[in-house]
Order: sequence, then structure tokens, then C-alpha cells
Amino acid sequence: MISKYLSVERKADYERIKQSWLWKEGIGFFNAFVVAMVIRTFLYQPFSIPSGSMYPTLMVGDFLFVSKFCYGYSNHTFPFAPNMFNDRVMGREPRLGDVVVFHNPKHTEADGKVNPVDYIKRLVGKPGDRIQVKQGVLHINSKPVILEKIEDYHMTDEDGRFLVIPQYIETLPNGMKHRILKAKLMGSGRLDNTEEFIVPEGHYFLMGDNRDNSSDSRVMKAVGFVPSKYVIGRAEILFFSTEAKWTQPWTWPFMARYNRVLNVIR
Repeated sequence: MISKYLSVERKADYERIKQSWLWKEGIGFFNAFVVAMVIRTFLYQPFSIPSGSMYPTLMVGDFLFVSKFCYGYSNHTFPFAPNMFNDRVMGREPRLGDVVVFHNPKHTEADGKVNPVDYIKRLVGKPGDRIQVKQGVLHINSKPVILEKIEDYHMTDEDGRFLVIPQYIETLPNGMKHRILKAKLMGSGRLDNTEEFIVPEGHYFLMGDNRDNSSDSRVMKAVGFVPSKYVIGRAEILFFSTEAKWTQPWTWPFMARYNRVLNVIR
């Protein structure tokens, strides 16, 4: 210890300096923590992609920021969903084609237990819209969306298998364009032919871009219509992406997808 080599007066000065330094560091840490919590609570929330339902737009191992203020606030916007509002406040309607994070209280685990979790999907139906899938093609208000076949998508699944999947550009009625994957032949997928869904007031219809590998609003018991109060926010930008397992952060820098960092999500 330095202090044992000092005089009594010097020791007192040293202790005051040390205490002052610790106090300043503590105040600085506290202020940084408060700022971080304010940003996370009211502005942007980090979110990671755990499944392949949004390929090719979002990949397993993507880390992104979700804008919480763009649609306003509800109970589910905040941590632990405090009972503060009846609906949304200070918000606006999402756009058709937005990639949305929402709270899904219907999520069921493999053992049958209900475990509400956050989902991320693309909004394709707003209140009053009539949504139907026919032969694998999304129809909005009885009109098929425009599909343009592009180059196949190459990926490796969670089991290490290399896959080549047909890929399309889908254009929604408002002109929003995004890529989708269709692993199975049009019309042969489990959710390729649905009933017509009429989106209720105050609800949205959402689908994954990986059309044959997504549990979404097409499955009423699993997701169904999503009430606006369950919407957390809009996915905005990727801040990191890696092929490494999230439980092995020391491998992240070596398996990072640097070409995806800071990509805007569309």
C-alpha cells in the first residue's frame, strides 16, 4: 500500500484524494447507467434474432436496435409491462412493410406451457384489410402482391446443412419492397392456402419473410391478429451480426458478419 510510506498528514491527503476519485467514478458510472436506462426505456431497445423466420432480411445472430418512440408507447413498450395505459399514446400507425417487434402472449413452449416472448415479423395487414394467401402468394384486399423471382439464396441451417432456397422480391400495395424466401413450391407449403382474414380494428397482421419457416399471424392459435398495444417498436438498424453462438462471445469477433454492421432494416 502506498499510504504506509507517507506521513500522517500525507496519508490524510491521500485518503481524501482516493475518496474523491472513487466518488467521481461512482457518480460517472451512475450517470451512465441512468442515461442507458432512459435510452432503453423510451428510445431504443436492443434485440437479437434467435430464429430463421425473417431470413433473408434478418439472420440468426443479428443484433439490432428497435425504435420504441416511432409508434408511441403502451404498457408493453416498457420493461415488465406496467399497467399504465389502456392503449397506445403519442404514437402513429405503422406502415405496411415495417419490420415490427411485438409481445406475443400466445407463445407456447414444447412442453405446452404458455411463455410470452417477443417476436419480430413484417407487417402486411392493417385494420380493415382482408388478408389471404393463395398458392403461396400473399393477397391484400383481394389483390395479389407483385413477386419478382431473383437469384437463389444460399444459407447454412442450424444443423449445418447447406441450402439453396428460391428467393423473390415482394412489392406491397404502398410500394414497399423486400425479399422473401419460398423453400417449397408455390402452393405446396403448409400455410400456402389460407382462409381470408379480416384484420380487426386496433390489430395488425404480420408474417415472416421466410414464408415456409415462420409461425405468424397465419396461425391463429400461435400468433393471430396482434393488438396494437402489444407492439414494442420498429426494427431500425443492425449494430452487430455474428455466426458464433451467443453463449460464446469470445468467438464473436472472428465469426462476425462485418458486411451487415450498421445496415438499415427494410
